[in-house]
Amino acid sequence: MTTHDTDQKTILIVDDEPVNLVVLTNLLKTDYRVIAARSGEQAIARARGEIKPDLILLDIMMPGMDGYVVCSELKSHDATRDIPVVFVTAMNDELDETKGLEAGAIDYITKPISPTIVSARVRNHLALKAAQDQLANQNQILEERVAERTRELVQAQDITIMALASLAETRDNETGNHIRRTQHYVRVLAQELRNQDKYVDELTDDNIELLFKSAPLHDIGKVGIPDSILLKPGKLTDDEFRVMKNHPALGNEAIVSAEAELGVKETPFLRYAREISEYHHEKWDGSGYPHGLSGEDIPLSGRLMALADVYDALISKRVYKPAFSHDKAKGIILEGRGTHFDPQVLDAFLAREQDFVEIAEKYKDD
Repeated sequence: MTTHDTDQKTILIVDDEPVNLVVLTNLLKTDYRVIAARSGEQAIARARGEIKPDLILLDIMMPGMDGYVVCSELKSHDATRDIPVVFVTAMNDELDETKGLEAGAIDYITKPISPTIVSARVRNHLALKAAQDQLANQNQILEERVAERTRELVQAQDITIMALASLAETRDNETGNHIRRTQHYVRVLAQELRNQDKYVDELTDDNIELLFKSAPLHDIGKVGIPDSILLKPGKLTDDEFRVMKNHPALGNEAIVSAEAELGVKETPFLRYAREISEYHHEKWDGSGYPHGLSGEDIPLSGRLMALADVYDALISKRVYKPAFSHDKAKGIILEGRGTHFDPQVLDAFLAREQDFVEIAEKYKDD
């Protein structure tokens, strides 16, 4: 019994003539593991078997499935697509060779064969395939490292965002669950609005994910509000409220300042973070702050955050009010249709109100 080195390359020889199989097998068996097939169907089965060939020497003229069909079939499946195929055939017309190469073969050897030429070409093609495999493995390793590094950077970004958002929340009367609930509300609203043609381009999967991740920064500007105002248990005076109304602008300025300091060009994430921070207190009729914008002059991200933030404030307990039920909060929000809230955003809320209820329950305050 002939033993084979586990590192030996495997050659699949396909020919319906036994004498041709014997000649090629005897030529190659000293240096390679050789397996044989006498038909196209058998060749495909063996190419997909446990011992995957490193190279296939394929006859063209065979009964049933000819070599062209076999080659095309091998090249059409992921499991066998990368196996090099060399035609070994008595068909020596230039058109035959062209047809073979078009079918996916990498070389074309005519019969009667020259043992020296066959051995050299087999050796060269195997060396080329080994180099290609090594390069592919190196690329895969590099891609995996890049993907892992990207995951680490995204995780670091997410942790930083939540830390900043939580810092802002600890200075207020709200809880960390407020930022979790509101970011989920924003995502649900965006997913619903995407069903409308006018928003299909803006509300892609990637942009919705960016909205979700940037939503926690909506009140980051509160870190710039004095404790005497931010933590006041009673109603604010007019002067105090004017100071409080600065927090959207302060949030935007903080992000813009950080961008300038680090020399960062505008990115979609930072754009959404700035918009949500600056515009979530604007109202559809222009009566909001800090800019008094109205209608679609208010960025969509700000309009989404406006409803999400108000809903959560209504269903949450505050020092100045009890927690309202979903139905009561819904009724108050409906009263703001076309005044406080974008009618289309409000319709999205109505279409997905059960999701709001489930989010509020899942992330309820302890």
